[in-house]
Amino acid sequence: MPPAPSDTPPPAPPRLVIFDMDDVLLRYDVDARRAAIGAMAGLTVADVERLIWTSGIEEASDVGALMPDAYLSAIAGAIGIPFGRAEWLRTRALAMTLDMEVLGLVAQVRARVPIALLTNNGHIMKEHFDVLVPGLRALFGPAMHVAAEFGSKKPDPAIYKGLAALYGVDPADAVMIDDKSANAEGAIAAGLRAHCFRDVDELRGFLRELGLLPI
Repeated sequence: MPPAPSDTPPPAPPRLVIFDMDDVLLRYDVDARRAAIGAMAGLTVADVERLIWTSGIEEASDVGALMPDAYLSAIAGAIGIPFGRAEWLRTRALAMTLDMEVLGLVAQVRARVPIALLTNNGHIMKEHFDVLVPGLRALFGPAMHVAAEFGSKKPDPAIYKGLAALYGVDPADAVMIDDKSANAEGAIAAGLRAHCFRDVDELRGFLRELGLLPI
């Protein structure tokens, strides 16, 4: 006997799909980055984590409280050696490897609905997307955003609402893909749908459920 038809219509397809960058679109090895910085200054990975991350320098950049020059100066002061854009670019780039299988899914989604990128990073990342991740620029075009633009960071619900508003989309019509459960929960609190990324197969299934990939 066939199941009784449901009175609940399926959810409408989203009008905007937002992707996190680090550990979704690319594999990000933060310890490799810290090791490279430490090697320059004779410091351990733990030293670099304490001096730049635990101290709040990275956080201040992410939320826009430190603009690029001030951010780089703060790092240089913390580790005791000159540290400019060239050093930042080199140590950031070596920690980033694009996930081509995920990017293939993104390309399919882009053919059906607008996409955007939202990463918890500072203005310095915004300035250097084209150098660090030209493959992402080819997919996302101008729709690549850092948290610092919004003066906050994920999982603050305000940042998701701000990005949806920027694209003229109601939060209920947007979807966030993020590897951190707290960030997915923040998106849900803002009224978006969300998926906590673990692997490409789960992401593929989620996107199919949204009607954004062929069955």
